[in-house]
Amino acid sequence: MSEELAPETPETAETEPIKQRKNGLYPGISDELAENMKSGWADTELHSLEPIAQASYTAARRAALSARFPGERLVVPAGNLKTRSNDTEYAFRASTEYAYLTGDLTQDSVLVLEPVDGGHEATVYLLPRSDRENGEFWLDGQGELWVGRRNSLTEAEQLLGIPAEDVRELPAALAGATGPVRTVRGHDAGIETALTDKVTAERDEELRVFLSEARLVKDAFEVAELQKACDATARGFEDVVKVLDRAEATSERYIEGTFFLRARVDGNDIGYGSICAAGPHATTLHWVRNDGAVRSGELLLLDAGVETTELYTADVTRTLPINGTFSPLQRKIYDAVYEAQEAGIAAVKPGAAFRDFHDAAQRVLAEKLVEWGLLGDLSVEKVLELGLQRRWTLHGTGHMLGMDVHDCAAARTESYVNGTLEPGVCLTVEPGLYFQADDLTVPEEYRGIGVRIEDDILVTEDGNRNLSAALPRRADEVEAWMAGLKG
Repeated sequence: MSEELAPETPETAETEPIKQRKNGLYPGISDELAENMKSGWADTELHSLEPIAQASYTAARRAALSARFPGERLVVPAGNLKTRSNDTEYAFRASTEYAYLTGDLTQDSVLVLEPVDGGHEATVYLLPRSDRENGEFWLDGQGELWVGRRNSLTEAEQLLGIPAEDVRELPAALAGATGPVRTVRGHDAGIETALTDKVTAERDEELRVFLSEARLVKDAFEVAELQKACDATARGFEDVVKVLDRAEATSERYIEGTFFLRARVDGNDIGYGSICAAGPHATTLHWVRNDGAVRSGELLLLDAGVETTELYTADVTRTLPINGTFSPLQRKIYDAVYEAQEAGIAAVKPGAAFRDFHDAAQRVLAEKLVEWGLLGDLSVEKVLELGLQRRWTLHGTGHMLGMDVHDCAAARTESYVNGTLEPGVCLTVEPGLYFQADDLTVPEEYRGIGVRIEDDILVTEDGNRNLSAALPRRADEVEAWMAGLKG
């Protein structure tokens, strides 16, 4: 990784000195070099740009937000870079709320809705092109010669369909603002400081909750993005099956790297840390160390999702026999989870309670556990009443899905888990059974086996659609699919 230049940099009356790394190799910048770098550059302004694909959708989302909070200034930041170590940063990911309302994914940006005539005027505040007069573009660590070209404010206006201004002027403007203000907290400390005496935690939380609940029902653009994410994820699972022999020679890391390659080729990133859990690691719900052995005869629980360039993620799990064939016991446990998932998916439909699919799947698993003699002489009803099946089922059967893998998390309970399904809702259905390696309450042969099957289900007008149906689920179909991929 290249080092930035020396600490001595030119400055203008309008800008602060550009901070450089302490131990740069150049002692300074001559006036001649500084002057030379100001000129001789072609005009690269882009003209007549078409709006981004979701511009009409983001406009509708802002209109709904405006209607909910008339007469109030609304401030929604994208967030800032976060330091990983010393002077290197984590890859930037715009806040979900900001990206949902603008379609823009750039750092340090802020959407402001100013109240006017019963509605709002939206302005997006962005970093403009790097300044060539003061040398920012080649001297600053975030200058364009270091990290790439930014859109000009004019270009951004054309792309986003929102008037754009310089974000560096926003804190001062907010500090002098009057009237009621709300902001989404936790993304931009500078913006929060500028609004310290103008906002309250309670009012800001109402804004966050509204934006979370707004995403409960997906529009057509969002559904298409989720389908795209699921399709890419299916290809990632295929890639993994093709290289399982290499993973056996290395570790779970080979599986993780293989899926990540697909995510980067077909999408923007992974939507969450991939769970590449082989053998007894499959009984750890969020196993993301991915440093264990991959052994023939054991199961691989792969829970992974591609995130699209517009930040919509899939969340899919398959439990695969590493050698391509389930053992009789593995298949018995797998079939129980499959049956539970089938019951759960069947319960996903308009007008159903959100909890119905969870209850349906848990009942099937409880029936199996009782049938196998793991709960003594208790009835299924008693097991469910006491929640005793949870020793081996552990988690809820699903969650909302969208721009966040656990989407709509700030929604009110009555709107989410106690709510009613309607067309456009997208959720996961993911029952599992997990028999810990040290669980003395189950037969020894069960210990260390973990199975989860997870799909992304869209509620439709007449039922549901499995967005991840490209991946087989039934045990015999999984075996045939794996055999075909391995040739």
